[in-house]
Amino acid sequence: MTALALRGLVKRFDQKIAVAGVDLDVPTGSFFGLLGPNGAGKTTTLSMTVGLLRPDQGTAVVLGHDVWADPVQAKALLGVMPDGVRLFDRLDGAELLAYTGMLRGMDRAVVDQRAKELLDVLALADAGRTLVIDYSAGMKKKIALACALLHAPRMLVLDEPFEAVDPVSGSLIRDILQRYVQGGGTVIFSSHVMEVVERLCSHVAIMAEGRIRTVGTLEQVTGGRELEEVFVEVVGGRTATGEELQWL
Repeated sequence: MTALALRGLVKRFDQKIAVAGVDLDVPTGSFFGLLGPNGAGKTTTLSMTVGLLRPDQGTAVVLGHDVWADPVQAKALLGVMPDGVRLFDRLDGAELLAYTGMLRGMDRAVVDQRAKELLDVLALADAGRTLVIDYSAGMKKKIALACALLHAPRMLVLDEPFEAVDPVSGSLIRDILQRYVQGGGTVIFSSHVMEVVERLCSHVAIMAEGRIRTVGTLEQVTGGRELEEVFVEVVGGRTATGEELQWL
């Protein structure tokens, strides 16, 4: 079964085409990495996927539910960590999770139990009454992941979950996501960290200039080569050698 199906997604900002007709299938139970240079259209694509940004054309279907035609059902199946980790950061961690549960109409007792477990597992319980705005970058990523997991979604869409995260927090997030996928969940995330993608992902798509340039299992995309080598080749990067900088 396909967890996510994107068909003909297009988004323009004034005269700039940010996403130029993206088609993508993400298999259920996969750990899917969306790669691309800055400005490739990754964040715009993921924002349209989860209902944060309306596409000019095309559809996004999550586990059989169209995100824009059937948003309530589609979003109930989704856990989302948006770009920039937009949070209600004048609350502490427990308050933020309680508020997230209220927004989703969850039972208070269930929210309290899950919030305690998530704060313990993500090593955030010791933060106590510290407001989220005063969290470190790694702590903010972890509380954002907790919010995304709170309602037990069947699919996680994470925009740069490992950006600005210390090694300990990064390792913890990787472990949780791997267990989530092993339990039947689906993860799609964008990243610039090739080592993380190679270690975690079963499937990869490389995006450039608003289009998917290559997609498949990690083995199909790399063909036995290093992922970074394939990435640079596909996006057409690194044309200079540095020999021009003789003054360095």
